Amino acid sequence: TRYGEVENVEFNSDGALGITVYHQNRKGSASSTDLSPQAIARTVQAALDIARYTSPDPCAGVADKELLAFEAPDLDLFHPAEVSPDEAIELAARAEQAALQADKRITNTEGGSFNSHYGVKVFGNSHGMLQGYCSTRHSLSSCVIAEENGDMERDYAYTIGRAMSDLQTPEWVGADCARRTLSRLSPRKLSTMKAPVIFANEVATGLFGHLVGAIAGGAVYRKSTFLLDSLGKQILPDWLTIEEHPHLLKGLASTPFDSEGVRTERRDIIKDGILTQWLLTSYSARKLGLKSTGHAGGIHNWRIAGQGLSFEQMLKEMGTGLVVTELM
Repeated sequence: TRYGEVENVEFNSDGALGITVYHQNRKGSASSTDLSPQAIARTVQAALDIARYTSPDPCAGVADKELLAFEAPDLDLFHPAEVSPDEAIELAARAEQAALQADKRITNTEGGSFNSHYGVKVFGNSHGMLQGYCSTRHSLSSCVIAEENGDMERDYAYTIGRAMSDLQTPEWVGADCARRTLSRLSPRKLSTMKAPVIFANEVATGLFGHLVGAIAGGAVYRKSTFLLDSLGKQILPDWLTIEEHPHLLKGLASTPFDSEGVRTERRDIIKDGILTQWLLTSYSARKLGLKSTGHAGGIHNWRIAGQGLSFEQMLKEMGTGLVVTELM
């Protein structure tokens, strides 16, 4: 919605199938959005044809059988909600209206949005594994524009969860959207100085994304990471610990197995600032002479434990400094 008027209502229902085959250490992959038996047969044949022309690689192959998730725990990821189009429109409009009414400096809106997604993931391989699970994801967002003294700024806020009951209210979304947008107005320049820097949580997430890339197995075996010889060494302050919790109930990144079927496990990635774990797929693990850590497809619910200070407490402790809310 925009200014309470419906701009767009969409409904999508689609599916896809991916096939990977290994023949004499040669790999072939193909995919299809047509799930008819005939299309599936053609997709398998296409993968086989591709495998005939790829170079053999001794590290290629199905994930090790002993690492597979032959039993998958229920992670409470499926919470369907019967939300009618009218109800979804009302939620989006309420979030937008709450933002518009928060302050007279908010002069325009890019609208409110509600999304609800149902998904089914199934994985099987020639080791006899066949597992799957259903999941849902619901979200509500708003984006507005504020003006003051010729300065115009835009920001957004959202709430997301596996169940509708996990979402914040539309009024909370609108108020947070207004707060974030207004906080961008009238920025002040720092004079040249040495000063502490605080990265807002949205920006900090991206910074940790660079860490993910640096400790990924592919970067390690290609020797393209600046952390190449850092396993077991201190790379961050000793007050910082990163834990991975792939079996967190209702977690947005929870999964019983990775995209190769390898079971996921709770792990310490960084312990007291020390790097304890590479993020390995089956292929990168074999290249390094190690075992997969269940990270084909990405990471799963990182919990970053710091010094326990809130954002407001950090601002107070910082005094004069720089708060980074966005990067180019």
